[in-house]
Amino acid sequence: MKLRRFGRTDLQVSELAFGGGRSGGILINANEKTRRAAVRRALDLGVNWFDTAPQYGEGKSEKALGWLLAEVPEKPFVSTKVRIDLMSAESLVSQVERSVAESLKRLRLDRVDLLQIHSLIMPEASGRTISPNHVLCDGGVADAMAKVRDQRMARFLGLTALGNSNATIEVIESGRFDAAQVYYNLINPSSAWTGTINGWSSYNGNGIMKACIEQDMAIMAIRIFAASYLATPLRTGRESILTENTTAEKEAGSAKAVFGVLGDEFGTWAQTAVRFALSNQMVSTAIVGLSDQAHLDEAAAGAERGALGSAAMKKLEKLWRAGFA
Repeated sequence: MKLRRFGRTDLQVSELAFGGGRSGGILINANEKTRRAAVRRALDLGVNWFDTAPQYGEGKSEKALGWLLAEVPEKPFVSTKVRIDLMSAESLVSQVERSVAESLKRLRLDRVDLLQIHSLIMPEASGRTISPNHVLCDGGVADAMAKVRDQRMARFLGLTALGNSNATIEVIESGRFDAAQVYYNLINPSSAWTGTINGWSSYNGNGIMKACIEQDMAIMAIRIFAASYLATPLRTGRESILTENTTAEKEAGSAKAVFGVLGDEFGTWAQTAVRFALSNQMVSTAIVGLSDQAHLDEAAAGAERGALGSAAMKKLEKLWRAGFA
């Protein structure tokens, strides 16, 4: 598997990363034999990054990854996350330190390679969201994460760039972070845009990738299968939509429109989705969620086939501008 530069860090990472989240769910729901085989297969394919979070299966994903990686001789990169609760009486610094300590215990590690903010960043905090001020103020989330890094509990720092794009860009432009997880797929490529498309009504990440590149931050493409809508027409019941202004029906319809335009020229649905994500050279790695080992092989086959090419991209842009009509 090809490697890519991971932003301003000294890391070289595999084009595909192993995602431990709920949508794929293999680290949470599969039996031990299946999980062990999937991790072994990923390593054999050249995958050198595993991504997880405390919220994935309420710690099950981290715990599974801990014992699975303890069994293998390889030492791949591992990233996890911290979610901030502004309703808690616990200080931001304490929340971050406690969360990381608990994650490291489950992961059986002394340090993670990347610690990321798992809360959405919005202009004004509400519920589970936080504002740029909560991140950047004195004693805020960035300071708390830097303290954890200084304590050698995390090597690099990142954020999830899936809230309000302007608020997220404000945090990115602070220069405090090394990487960002960025929503990017065939249904919604808006994070790569630097100008709006008339009539676009879904989540708009306009300018996020550009801001990351200006800070020489690594970009980890997430939801490249749009919670499986771009991987298969079959539904598992684990599909969860993270972006605003869309529905399950709209995601399914947009996926059908995409492959109506592209056909099967570029491989299976999943292979085509992988090839699209990796066609963007701003992307350092694309995180792949899986529920079966075969999905990993399929994604790797897509990565091996390379970029989609300009003709396909022109067809897609025309479709996006037409609102998937």
